[in-house]
Amino acid sequence: MKKAMMVIHGMHCASCASNIERSLKKIPGVRSASVSLIMKKGSVEFDESNSAGVTEDEIRNAVKRAGYEAKSITFS
Repeated sequence: MKKAMMVIHGMHCASCASNIERSLKKIPGVRSASVSLIMKKGSVEFDESNSAGVTEDEIRNAVKRAGYEAKSITFS
């Protein structure tokens, strides 16, 4: 499993965090997604056996589809 962490701008309530989590979970290969309103951060765990992997652009686009902005994405 690989993990991506990000800072998320624009959240103001628990529903915001929930909407972002749902959008992130729609990315092919994502196993779990977690977003913290208090910390203004999110994380995604994904299966690295996926040949294309999960890209920074896919993460940014998923957060953007929910109406927010992902910054400082790091992979581990």
